[in-house]
Amino acid sequence: MTTEREFLISPGPHLWRGLSVSQIMYFVVIALMFPTGAAIYFFGYRALSVIGVSVATAVLTEYVCKKLRGQAFVMDGSAVVTGLLLGLILPPTIPLWMVAIGSIFSISIVKEAFGGLGHNIFNPALGARAFMTVSFSAQMTTWVLPMGFGADAVTSATPLSGVSDWQQFDPSAYQAMFMGNTAGSLGETSALLILIGGILLLGLGIINWRIPAVYIGMVALMAVALGQDPLFHILAGGLMLGAFFMATDYVTSPLTNRGKIIFSVALGVLTVIIRQLGGMPEGVCYSILFMNAITPLIDRYTKVRPYGLVERVESAS
Repeated sequence: MTTEREFLISPGPHLWRGLSVSQIMYFVVIALMFPTGAAIYFFGYRALSVIGVSVATAVLTEYVCKKLRGQAFVMDGSAVVTGLLLGLILPPTIPLWMVAIGSIFSISIVKEAFGGLGHNIFNPALGARAFMTVSFSAQMTTWVLPMGFGADAVTSATPLSGVSDWQQFDPSAYQAMFMGNTAGSLGETSALLILIGGILLLGLGIINWRIPAVYIGMVALMAVALGQDPLFHILAGGLMLGAFFMATDYVTSPLTNRGKIIFSVALGVLTVIIRQLGGMPEGVCYSILFMNAITPLIDRYTKVRPYGLVERVESAS
């Protein structure tokens, strides 16, 4: 019995990199340690609790799902990645029982209900966040300033809450957003450490540079077109984490380079539109989920002809 699961890939020929699914997942875990470390530094014990419950519940849920389906449980790291990502996109003060429910939903419904790793349509962590936002809207939109270890939480709005009035935003806060000392989800506040983790994955060849580069670039262009500050749109909210760690998901993003560019351009446009016109200030989650659903269509129209295939031309008689 193989310990690795199958993925849908583009037509050959292919270059074998020698990395298994498990190795790729654990490299992603290592890269996620940078924003995780920032979350723990800025939000203290709450970050440890939320992320710990999310990861533990995700792994346990996958184990139970496999046993119920009569399949072997393989610790390939995918559940750990999902649990980490979910924990990093949640508010610091969310009750832990809600974290557990979200983690169960991410694995059992968004991932395993579609057949498991390699078959899910949507990014599991983002699917769970959307579910939790609908189910626990008050708790999912309560933000606090970073309080470190042992400090009392102080409620605050996220920078994106005033995205329509960015001109009134204090320029000195750009450094805070870059470093992570601002209100927001646990792992979305420090653009610097997210960038370090993303560069690590790019250097290892685990993610394709086109998705984060085009996605972030398109958000900047849209901001300029709307007369707003592109740097603000890049640093605020979950754009950096989404661009490097969720939009690049192998399973839910297009197969071809042309498809990835189309996917990323659409992500950038949708993200800014939702930020400007939507009922929620952040548009990254819903933009990626929407484009996850469109990915099969993009693959269909950007597919690569298999190597060596020659179309037969019918001669007129």
